[in-house]
Amino acid sequence: MNQQLDPSYHDWVAEQHSAGSPVTAAATVVILRDHAGALEVLMLRRGAEAAFAGGLWVFPGGKIDAEDHGEGVVDLLSAARTAAVRESHEEASQTIDVDSLVWFAHWVPPKGAKYRFATFFFACRALHEDVEIDPFEISDHAWLRPAEALARHRAKEIQLAPPTFVTLTYLDRAASVADALDAYRTRAPRFYETHVARTETSMTFLWHPDAGYETNDLDIDGPRHRVVTGEQGWHLDDTGLPW
Repeated sequence: MNQQLDPSYHDWVAEQHSAGSPVTAAATVVILRDHAGALEVLMLRRGAEAAFAGGLWVFPGGKIDAEDHGEGVVDLLSAARTAAVRESHEEASQTIDVDSLVWFAHWVPPKGAKYRFATFFFACRALHEDVEIDPFEISDHAWLRPAEALARHRAKEIQLAPPTFVTLTYLDRAASVADALDAYRTRAPRFYETHVARTETSMTFLWHPDAGYETNDLDIDGPRHRVVTGEQGWHLDDTGLPW
């Protein structure tokens, strides 16, 4: 798939700024390996004192810096790829082949969030399994099967943000790295701009094309694309959507 950023994306960024809810461009890389007959993903625990996502288990990543654009005119998607390679090396000493990165998603927190990182999500196969974390940003790391990470989250042993939870849920449906990357390559990247609906007992994260996305009406008939939270854990309802 020839992955390119739609020119209208820059108009969307400008609209966010003009509406008083600016975004900061960022990149994340989901590094995968096949181990003992199953897919595993590299996860990092951010230091508890971190200003953003402190204590959460995440994938390597960070904001796109000026140097990621290089010399001359470099499009934002290329800069995001460079940032993903750089961040994976800085945070986990991982060497990434930039040409192997598959762009599969773009995530934005709700309007009004303290930090609004407009984050490009990439996936790739690990070139090596040795991990050395940056102790100033990262406090722990692990290669985890998606099902294991989700089970630990359900047991409240680890904390995840919605983008991480959704990504792990999809990866849990893949039998191997090849399966996951093939699935990502065969569909266009998904854009997730989060809306939040709250009730007395739960909080629901909504994304287009959920029928309740614009109104926060959780009972309206129609397609579902949401994560429902609660005491029994989180649940992704993506009825009718492909992998």
